[in-house]
Amino acid sequence: MSLESSRLITFDCYGTLVYWENGMLAALRPLFSRDGRRIPDIELLELYGEIEYAIESGPYLPYRQVLAKAVQEIGRRTGMAVSEQEGRDFAESLTRWKPFADTVTALQSMARKFRLGIISNVDDDLFGETKKKLAPVEFDFVVTAQQVKSYKPSFRNFEEAIRRSGLAKDQILHAGQSLFHDVAPANELGILSAWVNRPSIRPGSGAARPGTAKPAYEVRTLAELSLLVSAPAA
Repeated sequence: MSLESSRLITFDCYGTLVYWENGMLAALRPLFSRDGRRIPDIELLELYGEIEYAIESGPYLPYRQVLAKAVQEIGRRTGMAVSEQEGRDFAESLTRWKPFADTVTALQSMARKFRLGIISNVDDDLFGETKKKLAPVEFDFVVTAQQVKSYKPSFRNFEEAIRRSGLAKDQILHAGQSLFHDVAPANELGILSAWVNRPSIRPGSGAARPGTAKPAYEVRTLAELSLLVSAPAA
């Protein structure tokens, strides 16, 4: 597999295109900074990554429910109760999470050479709000967890993207922030992988479950990925 054969780049969204760590912490801090106590940011991210995966590994639930249940479970584990309404409010906060500063420009640049797609652990309506923030970029297709009733790292999400693309696997590059949710399944399916290792207070994983998969390429930003894929073949 090589970049020269790639025709399509599929992206994870939250953590890769959208600054989910920043948006998540902005919504979590008020819930876990009260009554004279404050749970450190890094602990909140670690708990979220662990709990989210546990919930997503069970029977399928919409991502709004995953978010709400996860924050309530963080409350139970830390002894700082989170109400059902606060859980729903946390889920709704995703609609306000903003793209990284380089996202839209880098996507526009890559769209001049590649088809673009999304494979995201999210609900359709939540991504619909995020898509407005990614304008004017258009995607060939968007595969959400809601559509396939499973969450990455399930192969089902990637297989649906391959089906919709109409391409062979060696014509696809998948880019994601999570070694666990994105790089590992892409590697196992024979899809070229790029790890967008965004800077984080929890290096290497951010708000996701840690992973150990080895990507074909590693970049720190989407702008860096754009330069990588746009470089002339050697």
